[in-house]
Amino acid sequence: MIIKVCGLADNAESRAVAGLDGVDMLGFIFYEGSPRYTESTLATAKKKVGVFVNAPLEYVIEKVNTHGLNAVQLHGRETPEYVKQLPKNVEIIKVFGIASVEDLEQTKVYDGLADMFLFDTKSPKHGGTGTAFDWQVLENYKGETPFLLSGGIGPDSAEALKNISHPKLSGYDLNSRFELAPKIKDAILIANFLNEMKL
Repeated sequence: MIIKVCGLADNAESRAVAGLDGVDMLGFIFYEGSPRYTESTLATAKKKVGVFVNAPLEYVIEKVNTHGLNAVQLHGRETPEYVKQLPKNVEIIKVFGIASVEDLEQTKVYDGLADMFLFDTKSPKHGGTGTAFDWQVLENYKGETPFLLSGGIGPDSAEALKNISHPKLSGYDLNSRFELAPKIKDAILIANFLNEMKL
């Protein structure tokens, strides 16, 4: 299972997270409306993901080139046409806010365009809410694109996550419930969570 930790920055706490075995992807939020907004990333061999919300294409491309991003996560209303214009050398993660089965319908036009979907709790904040949606809704997802699960995953979520069985579930995205403050992650909490997921 892929473990992505989002909302990082160029600081000691983020470097500690990047050093954990079992963390595969590191997310850096290039959206000024987020309390986790940053203009910096880390030097790391792990996959770096830039998170964007309705950003101009030129801005995304510039960040990909400047920071050597391996993936672009789209958290806004980006269209299929927009997705097609992104650099071919990066993975595309398209995010969908989920509250009900109907919300899964919006994924269909992105099948084959995104490498992965990310299902987050529906919110005008574009993520980082610390609350989960009803994960049973996922049983109704019949698409071909694999997905990461996000939204309210915390140190106490391991057992519930292990009970989710879906052929397209590829991993989990950890954010606000594993931090001491925005951009300041608790590497010990994350390490303990990773150990619990192995049990």
